[in-house]
Amino acid sequence: MPMSTSVRPSGRVAWRMMRSMERAPGRNGHDTRCPSAFTQVKRRFGTIPLAMNVTEKLAILADAAKYDASCSSSGGKGRNSLKTGGIGSTEGMGICHAYAPDGRCISLLKILLTNFCVYDCVYCVNRRSSNVRRARFSVEEVVELTLAFYKRNYIEGLFLSSGIIQSPDYTMEQLVRVARTLRTEHRFGGYIHLKTIPDASPELIDAAGRWADRLSINVEMPTEGGLKSLAPEKDLGDIRSAMGRLRLSIDEAKAEKKAPRFAPAGQSTQMIVGADAASDRDVLTASTNLYTNYHLRRVYYSAFSPIPDASKVLPLKPPPLVREHRLYQADWLMRFYGFGADEIAPPGDDGMLSLDVDPKLAWALRHRERFPVDLNRASREMLLRVPGLGVKTVDRLIAMRAHRRVRYDDLVRLRVPVKKVAPFVETIDHRPRGDRESAFLRHDLREAVPAQADLFG
Repeated sequence: MPMSTSVRPSGRVAWRMMRSMERAPGRNGHDTRCPSAFTQVKRRFGTIPLAMNVTEKLAILADAAKYDASCSSSGGKGRNSLKTGGIGSTEGMGICHAYAPDGRCISLLKILLTNFCVYDCVYCVNRRSSNVRRARFSVEEVVELTLAFYKRNYIEGLFLSSGIIQSPDYTMEQLVRVARTLRTEHRFGGYIHLKTIPDASPELIDAAGRWADRLSINVEMPTEGGLKSLAPEKDLGDIRSAMGRLRLSIDEAKAEKKAPRFAPAGQSTQMIVGADAASDRDVLTASTNLYTNYHLRRVYYSAFSPIPDASKVLPLKPPPLVREHRLYQADWLMRFYGFGADEIAPPGDDGMLSLDVDPKLAWALRHRERFPVDLNRASREMLLRVPGLGVKTVDRLIAMRAHRRVRYDDLVRLRVPVKKVAPFVETIDHRPRGDRESAFLRHDLREAVPAQADLFG
């Protein structure tokens, strides 16, 4: 099962990419001899020395965006600009979602419009009372940076979020202006993801959906109590109302073939894990509600990271990063394997997922009476619950057994993790030993928990 797809970006990487733009070749290998972004900024504002200011803003606001994990581009419709004379495309091999710390796989320009904010959310490094360095891009600067990075083949799209300045409507209007300018004035066909502000007017959110591929509204905390405690200026009812309006607009656009496009890649959200006392069962229950009621494409989980000058109500240490990984695995089980939140984190337990084994293996060890599963007779639903068998492997086994009986060697040829699968299945030439109790299996199949790096190290 997949690990978290979120890659926390580095503002220093963005700064290095900015500095390299003066000498980098253009897209498709052509050296267009265009002036760099620095030169463009200088010429645009005459002799005012704003080049370094833009670089500093980029370093600050790219680094500030690293806490937002919900920047996937999956699910967008194919679109290119070959027939429009513009630039950009959402087709091809897909988009890598953010900056890696060492500079690899850079495809989305992931930045904040500003890290100024009128809210004082306890867990946020950009809260009103924080003493972090502040910066703010103009709409024109974000547009120019996006185009300049794209023309140098560094990105395929833009992920844009922001702190709240002046008012939710004013901030949302600025975000919409960026997307509208890229689409209409520059005919930009690349991917655009806008972070939506739930308190903004419905008209502005509708406008955002017309120009963006995906919209997202962060629910922030798994429970209403956690949100009231750590972000008292935000209201869960307002957040969910905004998500409900987005769902209706997205569904209407899909139902009517001639309807104007509206966020074709759907909506997503993010929850912070480990900042409050919410259990993993609380997190998964909230996710189930979001997937069911609002048709979200993804729920992202972000392990809380201690921030400078933090409030005393926050934990001193971050949760294990593997907890975030287990939540992504559990999320995958709910979406593609037919598991329920109560099966993955049973009510009788403490509500936390095991860190040493993945959620599917933990479920199988709790239900040894349902194993071994006969690979030649079991239903698809039961095969999907076998540890180590994924959706594609299960479908191949079902296709195989339509022609002949499955043997143990077939598992080897399908390249499944045999050590993990073998204790839970039987074939015509294999049956697991009956004396292997759950405790021994757990010890044999547990995973080593890697050392966790410091986000500020």
